[in-house]
Amino acid sequence: MRIVGGKYGGRVLSGFEGKDIRPTSDKARESLFNILRNRIYGSNFLDLFCGTGAIGIEAISHGAKTVTFNDIERKSLAVLKSNLEKLKVTEDYKITNFDALSFLMRSGPVYDIIYIDPPYKMDIYDKLLKLSVNALNDGGIVIFESEQPFDGQVDGLIKYDERKYGRARLTFYKKGE
Repeated sequence: MRIVGGKYGGRVLSGFEGKDIRPTSDKARESLFNILRNRIYGSNFLDLFCGTGAIGIEAISHGAKTVTFNDIERKSLAVLKSNLEKLKVTEDYKITNFDALSFLMRSGPVYDIIYIDPPYKMDIYDKLLKLSVNALNDGGIVIFESEQPFDGQVDGLIKYDERKYGRARLTFYKKGE
């Protein structure tokens, strides 16, 4: 796994093994940040289920102003911290260790971009999306990674794009009425 572009482009990240681990592929991350190209610079970015931190570090690499990494798994946070140290990241970031639903319930509107990548077996997609609305700044977007399409309507979010990369499906929502 490597950072695909920006300041830290080409740098290799550490990961970890396990049957429940499925990091977002380099191809999906590269496509994601090509899509976000005009939004990422200077943004406040949340990597909600950060795992190894690849998405959030990619956001830093592409010029996000601040990145918040959140994961409930301490093992994931240890790998994240190792990756940040290995890359000698000096940009503004914060690491939190909360259950994702609790984190979103505590958060006010502070993020321009929220990336949500829960374990595919979790069945809380609608709750995560509903709570993310309150954590978004006006004009903010949510990118939701899942294996299956989510066709439910969420008050306050408008689905505007969806892309598929292997097992991963990236669904894009913008804050709206």
